[in-house]
Amino acid sequence: MINEFLNITMEQEQAIHKARKRIIEALGKNMDLYGVTLSTGLLYGLMLFQNKPMTLDEMGEAMEMSKTSMSTGIRTLVDLNMVNKVWEKGSRKDKYEVERDWHQTFTDFFVIKWRKAVEMNLQALRKSISELEAMSAKHTDEEPLQSYLESDIEKMKHAVSYYLWLDRLIDTLESGDIYKLVPKEQP
Repeated sequence: MINEFLNITMEQEQAIHKARKRIIEALGKNMDLYGVTLSTGLLYGLMLFQNKPMTLDEMGEAMEMSKTSMSTGIRTLVDLNMVNKVWEKGSRKDKYEVERDWHQTFTDFFVIKWRKAVEMNLQALRKSISELEAMSAKHTDEEPLQSYLESDIEKMKHAVSYYLWLDRLIDTLESGDIYKLVPKEQP
């Protein structure tokens, strides 16, 4: 409870709790849009308002969920670099805290997701282009087939150019050069 640490009224504590809950729920729903489960998003929101690292037991108690569920959620958040495992002197249990730099969290999250998509799609496109070009080379005298193949190859090469652009955008995020184009807002 907040009022144990601050000299505030129950009404003030409820207002703070309501404001935090609204943000936690919004973060949970927002994370869901990006392929992270709602419960993991809610866990992230809960941890955001903690002023100290949390154990899985503490998370489970606060979220009223099992330690197994907390473990799965925290693993996802660690993998996305949104939460860091921290060492605390005298504690045998693993503790975790939210990465406070939201710009870095955004960068890490999208770089991970987009890099995987770029690699997967470029591999598929390049293989398909190669196969269709080989087919085209075998059937040079068949005009309707040539037109059909050329049309597909052109569409695929257009997609390749998009993914190469996205790869450069990812590089811009990773290097921090994005902030030269779109400066960070200062609180």
